Amino acid sequence: MSKDRPKDVTEYRRWLEQELEVDISRRTRTRYETVSSYVRVALQESPIWVQLCSNLDEYDSQYRRKTGYPLLATPTKPVLVTKPFDSLIEKTFRKNVLENNAWPEEPKSGWILPTNWFSMISDIIRTVLVVKYLDGVEFLGLSIKALCADEGQPCEFRLEAREEGYYAAHVRTEREFEVPGADWDTERIQVPIEIQITTQLQEVIRRLLHKYYAQRRVGVAEEPDTMWQWEYRSDEFIAAYLGHILHYVEGMIMEVRERQREGCHD
Repeated sequence: MSKDRPKDVTEYRRWLEQELEVDISRRTRTRYETVSSYVRVALQESPIWVQLCSNLDEYDSQYRRKTGYPLLATPTKPVLVTKPFDSLIEKTFRKNVLENNAWPEEPKSGWILPTNWFSMISDIIRTVLVVKYLDGVEFLGLSIKALCADEGQPCEFRLEAREEGYYAAHVRTEREFEVPGADWDTERIQVPIEIQITTQLQEVIRRLLHKYYAQRRVGVAEEPDTMWQWEYRSDEFIAAYLGHILHYVEGMIMEVRERQREGCHD
């Protein structure tokens, strides 16, 4: 196997075909889009998803009673989406190549390929819930985790903070689905499901900087002449420190809110 890492997605597709004999063809795309759409609809109609959507108003009421403030940034129900095929290929490029410390051998968890990517990629089926305040992230995450426990559904809740200014939380679970097989039969697969929980301010910055984050994820890292923390005109500097500043501001909002509540009780 070649020791040279593919430098971009185009080279990666060629490498998949030549080294692993994996053809990312139109048929591969069609099957992925068919199965992912089928899973999305099946999940949308499942009792646990219907229950979650129904519970959001109650979670909001519980949070209001506790804090005096609304939990959710919008009353609209969450929408399940599927990862676009090209984004999926980019993600397998990151996992198989860019983040693979064992290169040119396979990653510790194995190559992510069409035969297993529905079980290996955690956000093929996903949604985003936006809360107004910082403490609402954990409140909502733990509420969803409790719902999963009541339904006997495995669930993981994790708060995330990254050097590049990304702050969010993820609830991850998985379910078994019966889906159309490659040869028009059916098969049963385990599919992870991801619920991202973020604040209103962090969602704004995520949308503003989405293009930058997307480009950064699939770029081959090179050793810079100057640390990005000193390159104040760089995209890295702007994206990271906007994220950190907003997170700090949200913390200060929480502090002011708590002091006001304590003052009302004096």
